[in-house]
Amino acid sequence: MPADDHTPGGSKGKEIVVPEEIAGSGRRSAHAAPEQDRRSLWVLGELVTCKVASAQTSGAYSLFEVTSPPGSGPPAHVQHRENEAFYVLEGEYEFLVEDRTVRVSAGCLLHVPKGTLHRHDNVGDMPARMLVIQTPGGLHQAFFEEIGEQTSAKRESHVPERPESLARTREIAAGYGIEILPAEKQNREMSRRQNDGGRSLHE
Repeated sequence: MPADDHTPGGSKGKEIVVPEEIAGSGRRSAHAAPEQDRRSLWVLGELVTCKVASAQTSGAYSLFEVTSPPGSGPPAHVQHRENEAFYVLEGEYEFLVEDRTVRVSAGCLLHVPKGTLHRHDNVGDMPARMLVIQTPGGLHQAFFEEIGEQTSAKRESHVPERPESLARTREIAAGYGIEILPAEKQNREMSRRQNDGGRSLHE
């Protein structure tokens, strides 16, 4: 990479990663400068933009910005391999976490450990935005790449996923350790968890 590309802001619109050895530790860090043209995909009705890729953190985490049209949000699911945290930038979301429902707005942080049943919805009248981090990184990034839809058009409202499309998404998600529940199983599971204190989905 040319020397000029190592200067933050020196190569506008390109990803800039500068590996640096931490003095005396033998470990390496990375610096990622702001990028103008990050890749965005529509995933389950939301616009997902990768801000920090797993490769930039040696697999420690991935960071995404999610823009949610009113009424949008993924179906209830369980991530069996990753922890996840959500930091709301603007708007209002309603989260279902196990058997609890909580509303969060700008400045709120919600952490969801792996193995936890959860979902979220934008309950406001305007698009909402949040930062989402998965630890370790990589799995969600690959999942989004596989099911995401590239688009140059901005969606102003939620477009529901077709049943046949959601069934295929469920199959793909399972390969990444993500269990997406069908609606009927979701209802049964929520009732069961209310009664037994939140056991694993796996019998």
